[in-house]
Amino acid sequence: MSKVKYYYDSETLSYRKVERKRGRTIRKISLFIGASLIMGALLTIAVFNFGLDTPKERRLERENANLQLQYSLLESKMDVASKVLENIQERDNEIYRVLLDANPIPNEVRTAGFGGVNRYQNLEGFDNSEMIISSTKRIDQITKQLVIQSKSLDEIAKLTEDKEKLLAAIPAIQPVSNEDLTRMASGFGYRTDPFTKKRKKHWGMDFTAPRGTPVYATGDGKVTRADASAAGYGKHIRIEHGYGYQSLYAHLSKYNVKKGQKVKRGDLIGFVGSTGRSEAPHLHYEIFKDGNKINPIHFYYGKLSAAEFYELLEQSQQENQSLD
Repeated sequence: MSKVKYYYDSETLSYRKVERKRGRTIRKISLFIGASLIMGALLTIAVFNFGLDTPKERRLERENANLQLQYSLLESKMDVASKVLENIQERDNEIYRVLLDANPIPNEVRTAGFGGVNRYQNLEGFDNSEMIISSTKRIDQITKQLVIQSKSLDEIAKLTEDKEKLLAAIPAIQPVSNEDLTRMASGFGYRTDPFTKKRKKHWGMDFTAPRGTPVYATGDGKVTRADASAAGYGKHIRIEHGYGYQSLYAHLSKYNVKKGQKVKRGDLIGFVGSTGRSEAPHLHYEIFKDGNKINPIHFYYGKLSAAEFYELLEQSQQENQSLD
């Protein structure tokens, strides 16, 4: 039940009941609704014209600012990755491939783009399409360069492994230690034959040493012969080193290896003797490359000092009498 309101009538000096008029009430309601509509319109105009953000807009602005920050961080990381990759590529071409006698990878191969259809068509049509496409392209380019560099490093690793095997296989030390060596009796070239006294080609080097002096493998390889069936050599050993190299050790007194055995550079393989066509105890040593006999003097870089090598070189060039 609504409350009854009264007012004081000064003419009658009494309280009179307030009578509500229907038209007046309607006017008040209309005025209130009109004022509300005007205020709402004014607020809407203020939001759009004066930058008053709604909660949803403020949330979207924060998300957009965070995305911009993440994009900047991604760009910085890609800059660092590109510089590191560029340094690796430079070392790959200028150092690794030069040392291993491999051709450098051309820059146009490393930095080549992607041909064919538009790979980024699905990224078009968005508000930030340009930024998204630019970043995606850069990531794709870095990824492609990484794949090329990874394959290059695999090739370098294989070349390095082969180079290590080659360096270990080359006959690179003296077969008789200097401590056990009496003298280098005869070198590679024309020498006087001790039996016919005629000048003939001497295909190896003769190392004079006491009978029983240790003889060492000059490079990694596999023993292909350890017998006395070759004319003139007496008891001898042949080692197949691979890469076209082979070494021969003749006039031995006995063996320390057998056919088919794998040896490493510096392994004891036999002992100095004077078997076969020999005038005195010594080791006759030969090196073959691709089936051709070559001067062993060029292969003593493994243990000899510069002075020792120079002395051995002078001795090997003297045209004296060989011992076999």
